[in-house]
Formats: sequence, structure tokens, C-alpha cells
Amino acid sequence: MLVAVTSLPLAGCNTTGTSTHSTDGTVTSSLGVDGNGNRIDANAPTAPWSNQVSLKGDQSARLVELGKESFRDANFGLSEKYFRQAVEIRSDNVSAWVGLAASYDQLGRFDNADRAYDQLARLKGDDPRILNNRGYSYLLRGDYKKA
Repeated sequence: MLVAVTSLPLAGCNTTGTSTHSTDGTVTSSLGVDGNGNRIDANAPTAPWSNQVSLKGDQSARLVELGKESFRDANFGLSEKYFRQAVEIRSDNVSAWVGLAASYDQLGRFDNADRAYDQLARLKGDDPRILNNRGYSYLLRGDYKKA
């Protein structure tokens, strides 16, 4: 009887999900619920044929998701293709430019990465995350002074 009473307050808690703490103190969970009440894992890779939600009429958002998936799978040639297509559709898509620059870095195409970082600077200014990524790009090249 005592066990049933003490576990009652925890009955509504979800302790099966994983959570991560970001540097700004916010907590995010990798588990969620879709529109039908089904549990989904937001960190699980999605297949190209999945039922992914994107902005209505914004194909670039879907291409960014495909690019992220390919990048996670270390398929940098394919991720470059998806991110490049996304920026061709929407040149103001910051996520696509970040992914494109990172893909170029991983492919060793630093001249193209520099152009992508320049475009990001025009879009976002001196954003710390962009500056960090550009610094990492210089590290990959062995240019520790610029990094």
C-alpha cells in the first residue's frame, strides 16, 4: 500500500525520454508526440520519404532536412548537393548556408566554404555561431592564426 501511494505522484511523469542541456540553460527533450498522439524521437534520422513537416510551399526547408540527414551520415557530397539546392531556392535560408559551408569544409573545398561564410556574414552579421564555424574551418586548413 505504501509503495502505491508513494509512486502515485510520479505516475504522470515521463521519465523515458532523454534530455539535453544547452549552453544557455534551456532543456530540450528528444522525444515528442506527433499530431496523432504517437511518440516520436526528434533525434532519429528521417528517411527521404518520411512524413516530415515543412513550411507550405518551401521546398528549401525539406532540402535542409535532407542535407542535415546526409551530413549526420557523413555523406558530405550528398549533403552539399541538398544544401546547395536549398540556397538556390531561398538565398536567405541561413540554415542552408551553414550546412553548405560545413559540407564544403568536410569536403576540403575551402574556397567554396569561404564564399558560403561570406554570404552568412551578409545575412547574420557577426553571429557568434557563424564566427565559431568559420574558425573551425580555419583549423581544418591548419591556419591556426586566423582560427
